[in-house]
Amino acid sequence: MKWIKLGILFIVLFSACNGHKVYDTFYHTPLSGWEKNDTLLFDVPRIQEQGNYQSDLALRINNAFPFMKMTLIIEQSVYPHHTVYRDTLNCDLIGSNGIPKGHGISYYEFEFPVAILHLEKGDSLHITVRHDMKREILPGISNIGIQLTKKK
Repeated sequence: MKWIKLGILFIVLFSACNGHKVYDTFYHTPLSGWEKNDTLLFDVPRIQEQGNYQSDLALRINNAFPFMKMTLIIEQSVYPHHTVYRDTLNCDLIGSNGIPKGHGISYYEFEFPVAILHLEKGDSLHITVRHDMKREILPGISNIGIQLTKKK
């Protein structure tokens, strides 16, 4: 009985540890290559509470990724106001020593802040992500994600 209570306590504690995250979605990209014209689309449902929200981009790569850095274009459209925020994100992924700067062993995870947005109750977001590299197809990227967290 004591172990059951302890297990329930851990479940409650760990399920409450996501802070004020209101959106957290990842999409897979083909490991053989993410094409330049393959724009990823994220639709954040209506916000339940007015406030400032931090949007972050997360990505996972493996050793097949051929560059030290990657440039991404992120466009965030707020509805119903039709306000558009465009950001260029320069992601520093591999150090000069050839070691990935992310966390992991064979897949490396990175998280980059994009913007702080003031959103009203009932606002929703449409977010697009595409790469802006000279190479048309980028191999070694497994996932791209968007996270939205309410700031205190």
